[in-house]
Amino acid sequence: MTPPQPEKDRRQQFINLTIAGITGQVGCLTLIIVLLAVFGGIWLDVRLGTRPWFTLGLLVLSIPVSLAAMFFVVKKAVSKIKPIPPKATKPTLKEANLGDDT
Repeated sequence: MTPPQPEKDRRQQFINLTIAGITGQVGCLTLIIVLLAVFGGIWLDVRLGTRPWFTLGLLVLSIPVSLAAMFFVVKKAVSKIKPIPPKATKPTLKEANLGDDT
């Protein structure tokens, strides 16, 4: 059995932490949007005397807003991830002699 490669383990750990961070950001953002919709709807219903209508309307409207915000956050976070360049390997003797016509 071969021992795990430290560079590969570090790369996988970085990917896992990035996914966890993005998930946390999206979850918190969704919660904030839904809570704002609920409390804003309740406030409007109390002020205007329209008991459930503004709350339900804003809650339904928060769904596409939340999805758009999720897409934006994930797209921005993924664009910041830069792939690790592959290690430069020494050319083998056969590769080194390919350009040689002698």
